[in-house]
Amino acid sequence: MTLDRGVLAKVDRRILSELDHSERVQLAKIPLSDAMWSTWKRYCEAIGLTIGDGIAGLINHELRTVVGETKREDSPFVGRAEERVSEREQQLVVRVNTLGSREERLRTRERQLRVLEQRLRAPSSQPQRTSQPRVKVGRNERCPCGSGLKYKHCHGPAGR
Repeated sequence: MTLDRGVLAKVDRRILSELDHSERVQLAKIPLSDAMWSTWKRYCEAIGLTIGDGIAGLINHELRTVVGETKREDSPFVGRAEERVSEREQQLVVRVNTLGSREERLRTRERQLRVLEQRLRAPSSQPQRTSQPRVKVGRNERCPCGSGLKYKHCHGPAGR
């Protein structure tokens, strides 16, 4: 039994019209080696698809190719990859802005440190004393620590 092109075109149009409308789960046995399955699994995980969505996308793409109405955008892989590229571009813009603000803060802090460094290196007009001059305290005078005792009984050589 041979079908003419008109009948085949009607069948193809009907198949094409129902491709995206009725969706249900179908179980299928796929003859694959463990290596092929693990590679496919890693590939799907890398682009963010479930294994089933990846296989359904391939079947959908192949059917559209047979009917003759395939587009690059129909592939779920292309769509997901474009979404990920868009997300990564947005993340990159955020990171660039963050790095720019951090770089500006670092430059500001570096300028502040240079100013402080110049102040420390510049000689001051008045010499600064490193310690207070020692006052000689007699042994029978009150101790300068404020205890009320004589120096000789508080911090003097005998009191130590």
